[in-house]
Amino acid sequence: MAMIQDMMPTFELFQPASVADAVALLAKHGKDAWVLAGGMDSLDWFKDRVKRPRVVVDLSQIKELRGIRQQGDGVEIGAMTTLTEVATSSLIQSRYALLAQAARKVATPQIRHQGTLGGNVAQDTRCWYYRGGMPCYRAGGNTCYADTPTAMNREHCLFEADRCVAVSPSDTAPALIALDARFVIRNAKGERTVPAEEFFIGPKTDITRMTVLRPGDLLTAIRIPGTWAGARFYFEKVADREAWDFPLVNVASAMIVDGGVIKQARIAVGGVAARPLRLKAVEDSLKGEKPSEDVADLAGRTAIWGAKPLNYNHFKVLLMKNLVKRAVRGVKV
Repeated sequence: MAMIQDMMPTFELFQPASVADAVALLAKHGKDAWVLAGGMDSLDWFKDRVKRPRVVVDLSQIKELRGIRQQGDGVEIGAMTTLTEVATSSLIQSRYALLAQAARKVATPQIRHQGTLGGNVAQDTRCWYYRGGMPCYRAGGNTCYADTPTAMNREHCLFEADRCVAVSPSDTAPALIALDARFVIRNAKGERTVPAEEFFIGPKTDITRMTVLRPGDLLTAIRIPGTWAGARFYFEKVADREAWDFPLVNVASAMIVDGGVIKQARIAVGGVAARPLRLKAVEDSLKGEKPSEDVADLAGRTAIWGAKPLNYNHFKVLLMKNLVKRAVRGVKV
């Protein structure tokens, strides 16, 4: 299907004032409904006429979805809290600087003022074949246009390709996985929480979705426990441009160091698979070790084990290795 850049197709717009009303609307309209957060990703889909929802549920009027509040020894962040609010929050900066740093790396100041944390983690892939309206596997077809001998797949995956080779584009997602966050989801049946690393799914699980969210589900908040508050953090994003660009690869790490030894570590990498990858083998290799050049080098080499580059993204293997290496090297005893 050719992409048409023209006026948006018409849809019925709802602007509920409460989570309960939003959930009721999503339950009523099911697959016909589209959840609108900051609109940074949604409006592109609408303008390109690739997505044509019959109903749009705009969350902008729901105050309970906004704000950053202390909860027990951790924090809860409303899904409609803007990326600017996350990046500049004194609470987030003092306890979870990793997330503040990741939020500051998203796009431009203008987009961060409008874009939300919930929208950033729930956004769809940037694969241009898919976003251009091609009938690929992810769009319900029977071909991956990015995985052919002549395809342009410089930005695509190294791991977990299963028909589709698209990647997750979020900068905040790896940070939330490293912080062991939990995502709060509401639907007509009630509320459930999902660990951050299980919120994102690959094509082997469901090729048409990038998260566990199904029609009728609403991401309401993200909770971060106190476990990793004040840990030693590292975040780095490599993109083709400094601003207004998505990551080629990004890395987020949280480590607890005691007596010069790494006691605990969580590391996640984005831009290399359809979901942000938690590097458990690397984390295990770091426990009990003193941060050093040799330990960092081993971590980098462990991280890329099993990578399967495509025609034009071999550079990502070395890039990922070096980012993980720097994440470990960046921990100061």
